[in-house]
Amino acid sequence: MKIILASASPRRQELLKKVCKNFDVIVSGAEEIVDDNLEPERKAEEITYLKAKTVYDMTKGDRVVIGSDTIVAKDGRVYGKPKDRQDAIRMIHELLGGDRTHEVISGVSVIIEKNNQVKEYKTYAKAKVYFKDISEEEIEKWIDTGKAMDKAGAYAIQEEFCVHIEKIDGDYFSIVGLPLNKIYDILKKEEILYD
Repeated sequence: MKIILASASPRRQELLKKVCKNFDVIVSGAEEIVDDNLEPERKAEEITYLKAKTVYDMTKGDRVVIGSDTIVAKDGRVYGKPKDRQDAIRMIHELLGGDRTHEVISGVSVIIEKNNQVKEYKTYAKAKVYFKDISEEEIEKWIDTGKAMDKAGAYAIQEEFCVHIEKIDGDYFSIVGLPLNKIYDILKKEEILYD
């Protein structure tokens, strides 16, 4: 059974290797346009489905297509990737507001075609992240690494920024960007884990 990851993210590719050793990568190129009125969880699911369905439609035969997307949310506001340095600094400041907590939602969609039967799964994992108090100098030092620019919320728990995180409630891998436990459960249910 061919497994395809519909993501260019090196982090997601590295994580998926923990579940299956052999998979292809096909970047969807889908425009991530969904209804802004959707709850963050639904928004994450819809974006992942767009990615997975686009790649599914580009391919043929028995296959598993996995799409994933990560959203950072605080007080009803959704944070994507920063546009520039100032936007990244603004995001960190806003995430530090109030009780210094926010949610990270990683959606995952899995589309499976097996023996001309198609099954679709859309789900998400949510985690709460608690920041420590971070100085302006520390924020700028992080932004200057250049690693904030391709991350939702302008930070990465698996990078140098980890020292600014007090604790998390939820799944670490979902915060990094791929809810491995959800993917594993789907592949196990469909009996295609070790193909």
